Amino acid sequence: MKFKGDKPLFVGLVLPTVAILTAFVAYPALRSLYLAFHEVEPFSQGLAYVGFDNFKSLLSSADFWSSLKVSLYFAVITVVPAVVLSLLAALLLDANPFFRGLWRTILLLPVSISSAMAAMLWIFLFNPTAGYLNYVLDVIGVTGPNWLADPRWAIYSVALVTVWKEIGFNVIFFMAGLSSIPKDVNEAAWIDGASSWRRLFSITLPLISPTMLFVTVVSLINSFQVFGQIHILTGGGPAGETTTLVYQLYQDAFVNFRTGFASAQAVILFALLMGATVVQFQVAKKRVHYG
Repeated sequence: MKFKGDKPLFVGLVLPTVAILTAFVAYPALRSLYLAFHEVEPFSQGLAYVGFDNFKSLLSSADFWSSLKVSLYFAVITVVPAVVLSLLAALLLDANPFFRGLWRTILLLPVSISSAMAAMLWIFLFNPTAGYLNYVLDVIGVTGPNWLADPRWAIYSVALVTVWKEIGFNVIFFMAGLSSIPKDVNEAAWIDGASSWRRLFSITLPLISPTMLFVTVVSLINSFQVFGQIHILTGGGPAGETTTLVYQLYQDAFVNFRTGFASAQAVILFALLMGATVVQFQVAKKRVHYG
């Protein structure tokens, strides 16, 4: 592709994006990698090179392994429900276009509000004495738990908020994928006598498999990056039951002022997410159909 006379315009359009990505993505990532190999003195600019000491301390830390375990479990209980429920919602909206506008708006509302606002809303719902959840349970004769203070329920409470907020985002992509399926393919299968279930598993799901892969990968990455809900709802408690890797990183960096140690955690988190993404693409190679 040749730009010739349009080259200045092309550079002018691309340069702001490159500058923003450099300032807010590339530089912080490289700075974190640099700090991971240094000990940073609190409240000063002093740096001392320590090599791999931060990584050695991290891998021998019980808090790190505990937060990693919580992160992995949290990913399972949020990614699977968010992907499955959003896919079902998209299929229902695609099959019933009459109510599409109303339900699409309802599903997209959580996406439009911040994590902090969503968490504040759910604090009232989770309130053990005046919350609506326990009120509904009490009506049907069930004693509701102390959702955010009970170690058995805290992580599921945060997961519920996260899934509620993620569904609308996923529905957007699933509906886009469904709208790209040629109608004549489904009509031909229907004329040949294929049932709804057969058309779903033999036509619809294979054709939107790239969308499913994308949504799954993004949902997994987002689950490891959840912070706002945890910080506001539980603060990592009770007893560390909701302290994920990202929240432990925050504690080490901004509460304990162990910047180099926290940077090492950020590097490991990046490596874990990169590895998980590569594995997902490798596993999906034979199951994803691109056209």
